[in-house]
Amino acid sequence: MKKSEMFGFSLETDNRTEEEKKQQQKAARVLLDLLTRKEQSDRKRESETFPIDRLFEAVASRDVRKLEGLHQYLHQNTKKLSDSLYQSYGKTALMKALLHLRDNKNETVELLIDISEKLGDVQEFVNAAYTSSYYKGQTALHIPHDGELPLSLAACTNQADVVDFLMANEHQRADAKLTDSQGNTVLHALVVVADNSEENTDMITSMYDRILKTSARLHPTLNLEDIENLKGLTPLKMAARTGKIGLFSHILKREFQDSDTKHLSRKFTEWVYGPVHSSLYDLSSVDSYRDGSVLEILIYSCDIPNRHEMLETEPLSQLLDEKWKKFAGQMFFLNFLFYILYLIIFTAVAYNKRGGKPPFPLERTTMGYLYVSGQLLTLLANIYFFFRGMIDMCRKCPNLKTLLIDGYYEILFLVQGALFLVSAGLYLFGQEEYLGVMVLCLALSWVNLLYFSRGDRNMGIYSVMIQKMILSDILRFLFVYIVFLFGFSAAVVTLLIEPPVRNDTQNAQKTRLFGSVNTGEECIKPTFTSISFTTLQLFKFTIGMGDMEFSQGYHKYKEVFYVLLLSYIILTYILLLNMLIALMNRTVERITMKSSSIWRLQRAVTILDMEKRLPSCLRRRFRCGVEKKLATALGEDRRWCFRVEEVNWNKWNINLGKINEDPGSCDCLQQPASDSPLHRPNRGRSWRGFFTDGSRRRQTNQSTEMNTPV
Repeated sequence: MKKSEMFGFSLETDNRTEEEKKQQQKAARVLLDLLTRKEQSDRKRESETFPIDRLFEAVASRDVRKLEGLHQYLHQNTKKLSDSLYQSYGKTALMKALLHLRDNKNETVELLIDISEKLGDVQEFVNAAYTSSYYKGQTALHIPHDGELPLSLAACTNQADVVDFLMANEHQRADAKLTDSQGNTVLHALVVVADNSEENTDMITSMYDRILKTSARLHPTLNLEDIENLKGLTPLKMAARTGKIGLFSHILKREFQDSDTKHLSRKFTEWVYGPVHSSLYDLSSVDSYRDGSVLEILIYSCDIPNRHEMLETEPLSQLLDEKWKKFAGQMFFLNFLFYILYLIIFTAVAYNKRGGKPPFPLERTTMGYLYVSGQLLTLLANIYFFFRGMIDMCRKCPNLKTLLIDGYYEILFLVQGALFLVSAGLYLFGQEEYLGVMVLCLALSWVNLLYFSRGDRNMGIYSVMIQKMILSDILRFLFVYIVFLFGFSAAVVTLLIEPPVRNDTQNAQKTRLFGSVNTGEECIKPTFTSISFTTLQLFKFTIGMGDMEFSQGYHKYKEVFYVLLLSYIILTYILLLNMLIALMNRTVERITMKSSSIWRLQRAVTILDMEKRLPSCLRRRFRCGVEKKLATALGEDRRWCFRVEEVNWNKWNINLGKINEDPGSCDCLQQPASDSPLHRPNRGRSWRGFFTDGSRRRQTNQSTEMNTPV
């Protein structure tokens, strides 16, 4: 009970009637309903709006339900998905959706494109590009390929229909000459994904030719293969640099027979008879006549896989042979004669050395003048060897792996020149030690004479085997042997204690190591307290010349000494030497087939070195190949080509009846041999006589132009 009721009074009074109270409660209820409806209306209005944050969050979650009402909202508010309101540094909702794929799918992509089509801005929406500095200019089509070209993505994934659609799209064609962030075109991208497998090579070469033909049809004057990436590499050079031998060989031997694509060929058949055919290969960007050629890339880049096989691909193999016959062989032989003259002069100067402290005064005699002249000539020659070796080292930057292939003579010539320069410096400063350095240089100079063995095939292959053994088997043997030698030498020096010196020499006897000593003479013998003497004695045991008598006089710990000695002999003389012989036999068997290709590579290095030393006028004169004028769909087309005669027995029955008597006109009408007596060869003549006459005709028709009918 309330107090007011207990005492019968109340401080609060309510004069309202019951009706007034009901009206007031009704008004409060109406106000509450209004507030509730307003809150629901605001919540509904908020759910019907699509700010950029909500839109991006919806497409990132790949939930189509979160985009319900988007089209109605955009239509009522006259907005579009391509508006700047829905872009962040040029990034649209479509780009955001493509960046959040799951299993290469995002269900919101189709909905966004459908809404954009209904609003009429699909072209602007799809082609909207980034404005940020890093991705500037890249559209939504670039995103599925990590920001690169959509045409490259379609080509690399072997989607021929998509490639045709992109390149021939009437609304907006994909430009085949566009480059990605690395400067690579679609052809460069195909080179990147090539892996030399048979299936991959067939796919890549087919797509490569397809793009070339389509581009030639749409843009007849555009040559995609001349476009370089940021590293200065065309597709052909890139294939050579990365060792993609399958695609590389296909590009070099590509030949199209159709007149509208004839200009895309790099190979042109002159004449065919049975399995034998004569072809002209385009030497543009291939011949080392120009800097940065394919030959230079293959020969001077030591880390290219399949380098030997790629150099044996036509026309590179016969091009190198032609260079050797034309000028490099004669220059190499002339260098050999000059080096022999240098060795004779150097040996004569070293043999006629003078005693005493250098430098020696000039003798005013004929021999004195000849001696000084020989010194100066030797000095100039070694300065040349030193700087030439420095240039080669900077260009090749060799390591142990590349030395096994390219040889080490560049390093030896560099060391030879450095040794002589050190010897000359010691001579000028009056140091008698100059003689020791000079004789080392003399010995190395004679060893470097083997460099010129690469001019002959048999001697060159023999030299390659020696290089392989020195840099592989002998290096490993020496490392293990030195460990054993110094380890056991240190043990023997520590173990043996020198006996007391005896002065009695009257009863001296002659031994194998030391002769008899006369009475009264002091006998000083080397002992095992010196590690150098101990090392020398143990080395003699390695080569079978050890003497057990050296242990006489050492009586303490003799049993331990013999254990050490026997262990050393077993490990070195029996184990290591026989293992070295076995390894060398295996090396010879393993590299017998590779030695020929390695010799070819080393000779190719020599050929390019000889060519680079020629002045420009002589390089132009000794340039291999002939200039041909080709009548193609583009009109007159002049190219520098190299002629190669090849044999293909797989197609002998196909080409048996075809022959072109005029090598200079490869596209003239070719008729079967039975059609005309002029095209029927004399069966009484030999193959050698037939092709000898053909070769004579080609020599007399060097100026004949090859005309291709359009």
